[in-house]
Amino acid sequence: MKPGGKDMQIIEQNTTRNKSGALIEIREGFPDRISLWADAYFQFEATTGEASRKVQKRDLGLFVDFMMTEEGSDERVKWTPRLSRAFKDYLKTGETGKTGKKPYMDRTVNRTLAHLKTFAKWVHKLRPFPLGDPMAKMKLLPVGSGLEVERAISAKERRRILDAADFLAMDGGMSKDRNRFRAKTRPKRKGFRGYRNRAIVYMLIETGMRRAAVTKIDLKDVDFKRHIIKVEEKGGLDHAYQISREGIEAVHAYLEQERAGDFDKWGSPALFLSAASNPHGDGRLNERGINTVWDEICAAAGVEGKTPHSARHAMGRHIMEKTGNVAAIQRQLGHKNAAYSLQYARITEKELDAALNDR
Repeated sequence: MKPGGKDMQIIEQNTTRNKSGALIEIREGFPDRISLWADAYFQFEATTGEASRKVQKRDLGLFVDFMMTEEGSDERVKWTPRLSRAFKDYLKTGETGKTGKKPYMDRTVNRTLAHLKTFAKWVHKLRPFPLGDPMAKMKLLPVGSGLEVERAISAKERRRILDAADFLAMDGGMSKDRNRFRAKTRPKRKGFRGYRNRAIVYMLIETGMRRAAVTKIDLKDVDFKRHIIKVEEKGGLDHAYQISREGIEAVHAYLEQERAGDFDKWGSPALFLSAASNPHGDGRLNERGINTVWDEICAAAGVEGKTPHSARHAMGRHIMEKTGNVAAIQRQLGHKNAAYSLQYARITEKELDAALNDR
């Protein structure tokens, strides 16, 4: 069950002023359920941007789902400090008494708990919980320095991935039906877009752009002369990435070889389009599509255990190695907080060991 409901009738302008200045009153007989409180929270209290609100809604929805599984109800009075601790354990382990799933990363756990703490405090102020604010004493998980820079693709892996992307653009995508085409050259798969896939991988590696941002690029956002790509980034803010000459050339090749045919069907402004043979969507590739492209090329390159975000970490480390300038990293990757950029100055255990022994 997700936050929201057709029977939400909660608010009258009256006597209690919330942080955003609205005068509100809880109506008599209002169904006292967390999902409906969540609706009211986003309608009257939350003032963050649309992208942030989407994440907050997902996090609160995760708690409502957990509460329904554990308690069979999302009645407000059933939200206790012990239920909050059980939810924290669930996020850490992925296990409940009835279901099991992959645990969440520590930073995701902390983000979810932080959103829940703010929400619980607001509810408790308007209608106190019987056992007190259920999140008041909740502590977040201790985390390390933040960025898993050791998971960045290495220089060798970068070379192998880009080589594989170049090869697949020219000779990849052959039909997998070996029996049908045993006596002749197998044709390319109808939906295979080698030059598009190559350009996507170059975009990730040669800019350090997040996967989600790649899906939001429109053709008009690419400045081919200045090698700059403007895109909506995390939190709904616009950011300008610079891209290498090789990267912009890969985009050029995609436009010349493949995009026009797919644009005839979709008419989408998106830079990276689905194949015209795809019967679903609006033409714009989604994050799952980016993952599929990345995984296919990494498999061809023999690179395991690396994600599109590994390319972002690699860009941060590359800039640090070349310039030693934290501001350059912040400018390219769009970090709001320079502390995130500073972490690319961290030395790995392997590098430290090599330095100590090279005397």
